[in-house]
Amino acid sequence: MHLSMRALAYIVATADTGSVSGSAKLLNVSQPSISAAIAQIEATLGLQLFVRHHARGMTTTVAGQRFVNDARHLLNHARDFSRNAEALSSNVSGQITVGSFVTLAIRFMPGLLAEFARRVPGITVNHEEGNQQDIIEGITSGRLELAITYAYAVPEEVVAERLAELPPYILVASDHPLAGRDRISLKEIGHEPFILLDLPFSRDYFFNLFMACGVAPHIAHRSRSPELIRGLVGHGCGYTIHNALPSTDVSYDGRRIVAIPIAERLAPVHMVTLRLRRQTMRPAVRTFADFLQQSFQPTGLFNLGPAG
Repeated sequence: MHLSMRALAYIVATADTGSVSGSAKLLNVSQPSISAAIAQIEATLGLQLFVRHHARGMTTTVAGQRFVNDARHLLNHARDFSRNAEALSSNVSGQITVGSFVTLAIRFMPGLLAEFARRVPGITVNHEEGNQQDIIEGITSGRLELAITYAYAVPEEVVAERLAELPPYILVASDHPLAGRDRISLKEIGHEPFILLDLPFSRDYFFNLFMACGVAPHIAHRSRSPELIRGLVGHGCGYTIHNALPSTDVSYDGRRIVAIPIAERLAPVHMVTLRLRRQTMRPAVRTFADFLQQSFQPTGLFNLGPAG
């Protein structure tokens, strides 16, 4: 059985765009060429890869999604092979796609991407950010080859490797009555307005912290934007809890914010890298994964200490 790289690219593009017309436009080829390639592969495999919806495009079957994930990985390997062969060099090169949880993206990715580009200019890193559901879907679908996120609800098919532990802090405005404290008890501040980072799994983590202290939070505001939350805190609209502390105490609109350790011994979040278990990392992806591990060691870029 022979499956050409071109045909695999047609199938991946169709899965990504949700239609033959969309993949034809993306790849600048004719629609009949793509339709014929899909039909031929389905006939050869004896397997339906797509469900056709009248006037509503196409979606992958369960088996089709597995096929697309493997095809995407094979195409990435082929691109690396081609680039390395052309370069005739021992340097690792290629293009990788990395995801990160939105709060970690804001805090760490600018420094990581800039330093990695300086050290390994032959590897191009495409980056996506999102919430935990977005990240896990990206990894399991093969769209993301590696991700930096928290160890929330990681499925069995995904490998998580520790980077660091991030303890929770209370954030208040610089003129808050408790801003000068070395530590703040969640029980003491729990009656004040709380500003919730309202993302899947993140909200559960915060609620569990309150539950562990026997406190019912009074939620005044909810947002999916970490910077909006910090801005509201800076304006005295309430307090919040944050783990990936920024290196600045100033919000976007210039308000000072103070981060204070929590008096109670509460669970930290575990920052991890994620990758699909059944896929071997390409050399370019492995190079970036090793760089991440080094960056979060005590002598690394961020000096957060080992994951423990």
